[in-house]
Formats: sequence, C-alpha cells, structure tokens
Amino acid sequence: MSMDMTTRMFKEEGWVRKKCPKCGKYFWTLDPDRETCGDPPCDEYAFIGKPGIPKKYTLEEMREAFLGFFERNGHGRVKRYPVLPRWRDDVLLVGASIMDFQPWVISGEADPPANPLTISQPSIRFTDIDNVGITGRHFTIFEMMAHHAFNYPKKPIYWMDETVEYAYEFFTKDLRMKGEDITFKENPWAGGGNAGPAFEVLYRGLEVATLVFMQYKLAPPNADPSQIVEIKGDKYVPMETRVVDTGYGLERLVWMSQGTPTAYDAVLGYVVEPLKRMAGVDRIDERILMENSRLAGMFDIEDMGDLKVLRREVANKVGISVEELEKAVRPYELIYAIADHTKALTFMLADGVIPSNVKAGYLARLLIRKSIRNMRELGINAPLSEIVAMHIKALHKTYPEFREMEDVILDIVDVEEKRYQETLRRGSNLVKREVAKLKKSGKDEIPLENLILYYESHGLTPEIVKEVAEKEGIRVHIPDNFYTLVAKEAERTVKEEEKKSIVDFELLQDLPDTRTLYYEDPMMKEFDAKVLKILGEWVVLDQTAFYPEGGGQPCDLGTLDGIKILDVQKIGKVILHKVERMEFREGQRVHGKIDWERRIQHMRHHTGTHVLMGALVRVLGSHVWQSGSQLHTDWARLDIAHYKRIGEEELREIERLANRVVMENREVRWEWLPRTEAEQRYGFRLYQGGVVPGKVIRVLNIKDWDVQACGGTHLPNTGLIGPIKILRTERIQDGVERIIFAAGEAAIKWMQESESIIKRTSGIFRVPPEKLPDTAQKFFDEWKNARKEVEKLKRELAKLLVYELESRVEEIGDIEFIGDVVEGDIEHLREAALKLKKPNRVIAIISEDSGAVVVAVGDNVDHKAGDLVRIITFVAGGGGGGKKDLAQGKIKNILKAKEALEEVKKKL
Repeated sequence: MSMDMTTRMFKEEGWVRKKCPKCGKYFWTLDPDRETCGDPPCDEYAFIGKPGIPKKYTLEEMREAFLGFFERNGHGRVKRYPVLPRWRDDVLLVGASIMDFQPWVISGEADPPANPLTISQPSIRFTDIDNVGITGRHFTIFEMMAHHAFNYPKKPIYWMDETVEYAYEFFTKDLRMKGEDITFKENPWAGGGNAGPAFEVLYRGLEVATLVFMQYKLAPPNADPSQIVEIKGDKYVPMETRVVDTGYGLERLVWMSQGTPTAYDAVLGYVVEPLKRMAGVDRIDERILMENSRLAGMFDIEDMGDLKVLRREVANKVGISVEELEKAVRPYELIYAIADHTKALTFMLADGVIPSNVKAGYLARLLIRKSIRNMRELGINAPLSEIVAMHIKALHKTYPEFREMEDVILDIVDVEEKRYQETLRRGSNLVKREVAKLKKSGKDEIPLENLILYYESHGLTPEIVKEVAEKEGIRVHIPDNFYTLVAKEAERTVKEEEKKSIVDFELLQDLPDTRTLYYEDPMMKEFDAKVLKILGEWVVLDQTAFYPEGGGQPCDLGTLDGIKILDVQKIGKVILHKVERMEFREGQRVHGKIDWERRIQHMRHHTGTHVLMGALVRVLGSHVWQSGSQLHTDWARLDIAHYKRIGEEELREIERLANRVVMENREVRWEWLPRTEAEQRYGFRLYQGGVVPGKVIRVLNIKDWDVQACGGTHLPNTGLIGPIKILRTERIQDGVERIIFAAGEAAIKWMQESESIIKRTSGIFRVPPEKLPDTAQKFFDEWKNARKEVEKLKRELAKLLVYELESRVEEIGDIEFIGDVVEGDIEHLREAALKLKKPNRVIAIISEDSGAVVVAVGDNVDHKAGDLVRIITFVAGGGGGGKKDLAQGKIKNILKAKEALEEVKKKL
C-alpha cells in the first residue's frame, strides 16, 4: 500500500523520513544521524537499568496521566468495558480497545459514548501464552490505553495530523521522554476485516504505541476495481466511517519509567514478591534477568529452538553455563506466569466468565490449571485463591467490582482447584491404561492429538501426562506452544448454519414494515387488519397482534376470519401468518383473534423469567448470567451460567424472593432506546438474552429488579404473573444450570397434581400427609432389612444348589458334564455355575421357574459357552449368548429343557 504519511508535525518541525537498512521499512525521526528504525531487532532495548522516563510511575499514575491528558484535550473519558464482550457473539474475549466499539459504533448503528473518546481497556490475548514469564514483556492480560475518533460521513473529528501530534505531546511534555529518541515507523495494519495505514511509535527499542488509521474494509466480490487497495495480500475498499484506532501500552510505559529487569517486576510486584517468599526462591543476579529481557526483545520465541538460542546468548553474556542459567531463571519464569495468569483470571471471573469446557470458560480453566501446575513445580502448597486475593486487594480501588464479587471469585477458584485435584486422581489411572494400550501396539510415544485430548476432555496438563507416562517407560514430547495451540482451538467460533427462509426474501422487499400491535398493547386479544400479500400458505397483514416466534417465546396461535393460524414468523420487519387453508385475497379486511389462554401463559412465563433472573442474581451472585430460555404453556426453562449445583436452601430463597416481587405487584415498563444510551444507562446486563441487533433496542424494566433488552410480550405488572414454582434443576453442561419452573395457572396445576399424589400416597400408607416421611422411612428400612434377609437366603440356596449338582457329574470322554433343570433365578444359576467350574468341566443349568439358562465352560474344554447356549435356545426357543467361558440366555418352552440339555451332551 502506497500512501502519503507526511503529517503536519513532520513537515513543520523538521522530521526526516528514512528507510531502515535492516528491515527496509520507512520511519520518521528528529535525529538526522539516526540510521535504524528503533524497532527490535533493528535496535535493542536501551532502557533496562536506565529508565527512559525521568519519573517512576505506578500503573494507576500512568493510566491517570494518559486519560487526564486526553480529557484536557477534549476527549470524553469512558469506563472500561467487560473483558467478556456481551455486545457481540463473534469473539470470546476483548483483545483490544477498538473491540468495545465493534460492530455497532463503527457501522454507524450506534453512537459512540463520546466522540472523540479516551479509555484504558483491560485486554486478554492467548496468542503469546507460552512466552509469558520467559521474555520479560509478554502478558495474557494488559491494558490498552487508547483514544478513538469516529469520522462519520460529513462529520469529521480529526485524523492523522492531530493523532501524531497528540502522541508526541503526551510523550515529550507530560512524560518528558526525549523527542530525538522517538521514531514513528510506517507499518500498514490489517485485522478483523479492516485495515489502514499505521505508525508504530518506538522509544529506546520498545514499541510504546500503535496509531492505526482504519479506513478500509475487505472488498466484496462485486467491488469497483478502481476502489480496491491491496494491503498485506488482501483486497480492501474504503470504509464510510474512518476510525482513529490507537493503542498505548500501559504496562510497557510503566516498565519504561522504572527500567526494571522485566515488565512483570514493574507492574506485578505485589504478587511477584510474595510468590518468591512462598517458593523460597534464591535471589538472582539482576543482570541475568536484564540480559534475558534485552535479548528476548530482539526476536520472537516460537519454539524450543528459539528458546535454546536465547538461553545460550544470555549465558554467554553473563558468563555462566546454560544449565546454571536455566536453574536460576526457571523459578522466576514460573512466578511471573502465575502472577500474570491469575490477574487475567481475576478480570475474567469478575466479568462473569464461568470456568467450563467451552468458549471463554475453557480459557479461564486453562489459566487456573496452568497456574496450579506452576505452583506445584515451585513447591507452593497455598491455594490458588490466595494468589487471586492478592490481585483483588491491590486492584479493588481502581476496580471496586473485584471487592464486591470477592467471595464468589475466590469460591469459584476453590471449587475449580478441588475439581482439578479429582481430575488428576482419575486422570493418572486413565494415562496408565492408555500407556498399556500403546505398549501393546508397539508404540513408545504419546501422540500430540492424545495430549490435547487428555487436556480438553480430562483436564490433564501435558506435564502430568509426561510424569505418569515416563514412569511407565513411554516418551512424551510437549510442543513449546502447547497452550497456545489449545487456546487457539477454543477461540475458533463456529458459525451456525443460516436458517432457511420460509419464503423468498426478494418477494418481501417492496412491503412496508408490519405494524406490531402486540408491542403497542400486549393485552390486545382481537384486531382488524388489511391483507397486503399472499405468499403460498402465508398471509402478510399491514398490522398484527399475533406475536411471531422469537427470543425463546413460541408464536401466538388463533384465527383469522375464523380460519386457524398455524404459525407466525418474522422475516426482517415483515410478519407472516401461516393459515390452515387459503381463503384470503390481497386488499381484503380481516379480523384476527388470539388464543388468549396460550398467549397470557407465555406472558406469565416470560415476565416470570425476568423476575426469577433477578432473584437468582441476588441469591447466587452477580456472576450469574442467562445462557438461554424457552417458554411453553405448562412450564418454562431458564439456563444460567453458574459454577456449582444450586443448593436446596438457595432454591427456596430464590423462589421466596421471586414470589415476593410478584406479590409487590411491581411495575413492568418497556421502552425503545438508542443502543448506546441504553448501555450507558443500564450497563451490559441488558444482553442477558444474547446480542440484540439494531440501532434502537427494546428495553424491559421491572422496577428496581431486572433490566434486559427483550423483544417478548410482557405483563404490565408482576402481580399478573401469579405464583412462581421451581419444579427442578439440572446440570445440562459444565458451568450451566437449568431451572425448570411454572408460573400462574401452570404453577397452580402443578401444585394441585402434587397435592393429589401426596393424598393418594397417604391413602396407600393409611396415615395423614404430615406422617408420610416417617412412615415411608419405616417401610423403607423394613424393606431393606427384608432384602438383606432374602439375599442371605439366596446365598444359602446357591450353596445347596452347588452341593446338589456336584453329585450329578457325568463323564463324556475327558469332559465332566453337569446339566440339569433346577429351582432359582439367574443370579443363583450364575453363582452356582461359577462355583462348580473346573478346567475340564461344562455346566449347563436351566431354571424351571423363569427359563433362565447359564452355561460355564472350563479352560481346557474346546467349546464356547455362547455356542452351547445357542444349541439350548435352538431346541427350546428364546435367545442368549456370551463369552467363551460363561454365557447366559432364556428359553421360551420349559417343557423342552431336558431335550435341549441332551443336545448339548451330543455336541460334547
């Protein structure tokens, strides 16, 4: 891509554009003698041990310096967004500040919260997880400080000139960095379907900011060739909205100001220092860590080969052997990784990620298990929650939500740690079994796909698999990027198949939006409308009170001029009604009548879902998030993200709170709001039911209880819901609890049925209902004792059967044969056959009571038990089979039992 990147500042203040002889990229500098661009490996770090910023900053001080600078320069300060992006469903975690404003703000469907704006966004990326702790600079969590300007058509804010000037002014005036050491390297940017020219801002060997001018989007197949621009091998066309997308590295700037051996020491000292004490780690010569970070900055470590090169270079530089170096740095690498991973985990759990085997929950579990493994290697026996608590203590002033959710966050980590220990106990046995299979098939190494499977399905880290397998004599090779591989696998999002349209979308293009009477008056039972179009068995009206299927709520049924409505669907903004028979014509006036009993029960359940959600959050914690819901007339289900089973007392309290809100008859209001206004007023809890498209969204608000973006039909107050009864809960998948409940008449019906069952049961036991539990327990205990007695008698009977049959041995050549028709059930016969079994013996016994057949064959007999059972069932009917030594079956005709045994004798 060739474009002019000469800015006003470069022209007016004597900047020189040069080409770096090492990487071939162009850059701008104030220093006429500078040759290279300032970016490793063209230049190395020149700030470790000698800070590049005169004042030492903490994270909080640097963040405030940045946000304050841009606020003074006319930018609106915006609070951080959650790291779990509830407003979009195409990514698992927020990895950059611009993700906060995709897709709605960039597309123009929503206004930005301020324009221009400034933000410091915690961002999580797993692409470098295997380098965390090793290189001195890589993190899974970092804060991307940014300023953004959204230049909509005919509404320009600012562009390249101002962006470059802001960066230079902040760095030189506010942070007092030396202007002659700053370079602006030209490097086009592309990602997430967008692209544009960009500057990497470099200072003393460290990239401290990236200034992207997002102005292109991927070209569609029918794009005008004159509009196409090629960037990094892909074709792009201009965007309508041009976006200033900047990213300043908070941790990197703090590191620059402190000049510590690693970035971890600069920003995570509050965890790093206690971990060193807990692990009893020896003090290390700081030169080792300094040289390690400085040399690691010169290249990307992608595999073990790169790491070996780094180790060798550092060892040579500090004058020790590679082995001595590894022994010295390994504990530090583990400590740095634990500090980083637990910080990322704290943000994820505080923002509602529940550890599980899917999506973002999988990544949270990966961090937990990797951290536990690192602590184990360091010999630290403290619970992982103790480390997470250090982050909460250090960060809660900036992020008060950490303190508010502390109990839940720490409980989640404790529950996960216990689960992991249980997994390891079960897993080591699994690995031993798998190793035995590999040995049998002549293999001496566990394949990579097995390592990934053990990790994903059983939570076994490759290090633990290696530990168990190598004791059993099987080799294990762990790829250096193992955790990056499994994280990438988790981050792949599967696009759902597009729902096939019920009619050709083109046929609806000229139709106006259907007026939605069910929103204007949800209590409307009948209405008049005009037929606009007939499409096969579907009718389009100008307005309708029939609710179309959507958001977990079934469609309304009823009649149109007395003809049954079978289905109601919405395509775009047009609503279609499927009729039992077509007797309509375009332009006709019709009268619609809703099946009101069905509709009101759906409304009770839908409003009840919102009431229940408010109760769940208050009892279980604000981590609880709706994962799905489905309404029926007789019952409804609500799926929630929760990390353990809901206790009986918790369920009672949830039910009690929900019914109290019903009895308080709280007002239920709904309003249409611009997306950004709704988000700023109510936060991202709006998206409990999933991402809602559109510029304007419908917000449902149960006064002081629950607020959600919701397109369903609702009652005007909670009193109309009637009683709410939780019927049962299920764990439907890892991290998701399902609550089945009934509301209104459906709840009353369920209570009446339960009461009827209790009355009938009381009648059977002949006691009043309140005595049922004690009476049932008494009967159960008596039954249990009687069962024990029966089992005892059965064992005695089996002994007698063995004694009796032992005296009936027949000699058939070298084989001893016992064959008879006896009393007893299949268990007796099997137990007797096993006790009678000998190497040269065949036992074939048939129960005269049930027709059960058992055949046992000794090891020295050249016949299979399964074949002999089939001879018996061929003669006497029935079926059966089994292994070589033992088989069983059942015959139909007991009168042919003796004849069947004679056939077995003949076979022998």
